[in-house]
Amino acid sequence: MGKLTVGALRAVLAMMLIGTFFVQAGMVWALVTGNDPEDGSLPLTPLRVVTVLGMMAVQVAVVCVWRLVSMVRRGTVFSHAAFRYVDIVIGAIVAAALVWFTVTGINAPGQREDPGVTVIMAGVGVAILGVALIVLVLRMLLAQAVARDGEAVRMQAELDEVV
Repeated sequence: MGKLTVGALRAVLAMMLIGTFFVQAGMVWALVTGNDPEDGSLPLTPLRVVTVLGMMAVQVAVVCVWRLVSMVRRGTVFSHAAFRYVDIVIGAIVAAALVWFTVTGINAPGQREDPGVTVIMAGVGVAILGVALIVLVLRMLLAQAVARDGEAVRMQAELDEVV
């Protein structure tokens, strides 16, 4: 992975992390101060709490991807240590999907006249779960690569003994 690619990815990850912290701070501030009174059109307090939880899922995934990029840069990504981070990313994506389904459920009563919005939102939740499945498939590919790397190391050791 080139230095430009790593730098660009880290810049995007840093912006995501900073952005999620600002969103969380705004939601917590609104919850604590009560500056934005609810007018009854939407249950804002549950939406704010769910937003904070959703941002936490994004932050966990961003930190784990940062760690994986560092492992790629060092050439240690094909190790069992990488599985921990990939598993956490999968869990964070599933958590984000659950948060999205919660938002869909909170929003659904206001969409009785137009249930299509709720169906679309549920579809987005399913798509988020699809991303978790894609990462799971990539984890399986990583497992195969780690196994092959281990086999190559073993075969090289045997070859070194013969020579």
